[in-house]
Amino acid sequence: MQFEHSPRLRDAYPDLVAGVVQAAGITATADMAARTAAHLAEARRRLAGGAESGFPEIQAWRRAYAAMGLRPTKYRCAAEALLRRLRLDGELPRVHPLVDLCNAISAAYAIPVAALDLDRVDGDLVVRPAHGDEAYLSFAGDTEHPEPGEVTFADSAGRAHARRWTNRQSGWSAVRAGTSSVLIVAEALHPGGGPAVTRLVADLVTELTEGWSAPTAAAVLTAAAPRFRTPAADDDRGQAVSPGSR
Repeated sequence: MQFEHSPRLRDAYPDLVAGVVQAAGITATADMAARTAAHLAEARRRLAGGAESGFPEIQAWRRAYAAMGLRPTKYRCAAEALLRRLRLDGELPRVHPLVDLCNAISAAYAIPVAALDLDRVDGDLVVRPAHGDEAYLSFAGDTEHPEPGEVTFADSAGRAHARRWTNRQSGWSAVRAGTSSVLIVAEALHPGGGPAVTRLVADLVTELTEGWSAPTAAAVLTAAAPRFRTPAADDDRGQAVSPGSR
């Protein structure tokens, strides 16, 4: 399986840096509450200094949404939506140990993080402008079609795994109780985002290894190294990441 952003998208967003982690052996029974709470504490620390709308990571996504013709306060990237909910409600909803962890890390770094059930992804996955005929399954069970040109995660079967880039994930590949193999993707658009994405990926690898004893493969993808392949690597695979802490 190969994951990448299309050249057209990378040309439009030259500061784009993505972190990718593939893991197996995920279960819904792992106790990740303390680890999740630690990342939420970091998010709260940042929010104590001002609302999420002032974070450079969020401002970059707002500029991207405006450039795509979307109103940024109507269609928020996933990280902004999580931070806003955390600021207003004080907590984030509990869904699944892995989803809760990814949401907390996303809030801590103010960088969108998506976790996809790999068994529900057909073939390769490309983040690209939609053709308009891709099928997207909402969490309510409705089938939608992204607008032509709308950024989506498209697999080889023409299924859309996201709407409006990082605004809404698909219910089709959402992590659920029976999920075992996952692909986790973090995307930053702010200038100089590479070090933050590298730390985020290292945090994810550490949490997955210690929380699930999960075998992982990880990389940071840039314009110079834009592709992630699992399980085999090749010359254009992203920079490998070692476990570490923020």
